[in-house]
Amino acid sequence: MSSTIGDLGLPLAILIGIATLGYLASRKLSSHDPREPPLAPSAIPIIGHLIGLSRSKFNYYSALYHQSRSPISTLPIPGQKMYIVNTPELVQAVQKQHKILAFPPIAVKFTKNVCGSSKEANEIVAINANGDDGDHGVSMATYAGMHAALKPGPDLDDMNRDMIQEIATLLDKLQPKDQKPRRISLYSWLRASITTATTRSVYGPLNPYEDQAVADAFWEFEKGFMAVVIGILPWLFARRPIAARKTVSDGFLAYFEAGGVHKASVLAKNRYKAMVDNNLQHADISKFEVAESIAIMVNTAPAAFWTLFLVHSHPGLLEELRVEIDACTRTTPDGKLKTIDITTLKQNCPLLLSAYQEVLRHRSMGTSVREVMQDTYLDKYLLKKGAMLQMPSRVIHQDASLWGADYAEFNPRRFLAENKKNRPSDVCFRAFGGGKTLCPGRHFATNEVLAVVAAFVARLDMRPADGAEWKLPTAENTNVAAVIMEPDADVQVEITTRKGFEGVRWAVSLDGSDKIFAMVTEDGVETE
Repeated sequence: MSSTIGDLGLPLAILIGIATLGYLASRKLSSHDPREPPLAPSAIPIIGHLIGLSRSKFNYYSALYHQSRSPISTLPIPGQKMYIVNTPELVQAVQKQHKILAFPPIAVKFTKNVCGSSKEANEIVAINANGDDGDHGVSMATYAGMHAALKPGPDLDDMNRDMIQEIATLLDKLQPKDQKPRRISLYSWLRASITTATTRSVYGPLNPYEDQAVADAFWEFEKGFMAVVIGILPWLFARRPIAARKTVSDGFLAYFEAGGVHKASVLAKNRYKAMVDNNLQHADISKFEVAESIAIMVNTAPAAFWTLFLVHSHPGLLEELRVEIDACTRTTPDGKLKTIDITTLKQNCPLLLSAYQEVLRHRSMGTSVREVMQDTYLDKYLLKKGAMLQMPSRVIHQDASLWGADYAEFNPRRFLAENKKNRPSDVCFRAFGGGKTLCPGRHFATNEVLAVVAAFVARLDMRPADGAEWKLPTAENTNVAAVIMEPDADVQVEITTRKGFEGVRWAVSLDGSDKIFAMVTEDGVETE
């Protein structure tokens, strides 16, 4: 049986809610200093914002901003004061104070609940987490190792090539052998395929996710991630995700004990070395690796899903993209083999890249989080020590004053060079965060999504199953672990070999990643 509140029955759920609320409300709440950001409007005292977040989820911050138009607001909730930053100007100011407005201390605080690691391991991870005493410690070493492995160059190329070959093989298996349509659940196929391609490229031949039980357990853990993070009565409310987490960490423990990491990517090796060098044991490293899997797996599949869905449902876009992709495809003299090179795509397919960026703007809902380490000022606003600061990307991505009257629409041409004058500064694109915590895996993820989308579009025709219309799925129940919205329901589609391309064999290649596609303003610039 599930251990959710819904399965406990309404009376017990109400009693638990009242007891928890009574405890939280009894705690002394910090008073609001008039120098702090103005209070966000709420019709219900104490719990109003909690109710709003519960109902509207990632859209709540946008709704508040549309009410107040305040560049920054104070959001008091029981037991915690939060500041919500709403404008790109203040976001940039936050990023310049990464020691005072810091992310690592928050990561450390969540480590115990998210990973289930030992007390000794949590104490090791907490040492110099913010880098105040230099570059030593797990946090600093892991950060440096990940950035070294994921920056454009030979190490990233090796991982990308492994990933791309897996994508090509999976598409070979998917493509119908005749013109009889094959029916698939699009999101499920993408998630399974990207899980396979990503984990094989990162973890190597002894990849623990080759065990289907481990892969299934990871997605069970991801589904119940919120209950694990909250940590209230985990034996009751988070029983299933915690059991799933153990299955995954046991898989990683066997992987590390067998020396699997020594045959893995530089990314996996660097992360492992950072932990071993700081005296962490395999049992805890395995638990930390479950959380790291979230970073490499959770967002790529939904990004590919929305890109494919919107490319096929937006009038005329599929045909235009095929013209771009076909022009970049190498064909052998006999016409039997076609090769798509990802580097060539990034250099010669501006509409494809614009559509991809627009998907990320349109469908992202991530929030960058910081802790205020000491009383400080952000512009004219006082921020108090111990408060949490959030920078929700959706507020900026859905601001009509920045993006225009069509901000809520998917416009695949929005990021074309000739439309630059019609869109805001590049700092307003926040799908990968920014500053010191800018997503280091953005180049790997971009290559993966482009490989999936380009190869799929070039070789397959797709239509909704049973003669249905393309209808955008809702995404109201997106998991808190995600940055890109996840569809609430899968989409059933029928695929056939692209007309006129029967009998053609396909390959996907990567010439090199030294020439990157600049997704954000920091690309190519050393971030301080």
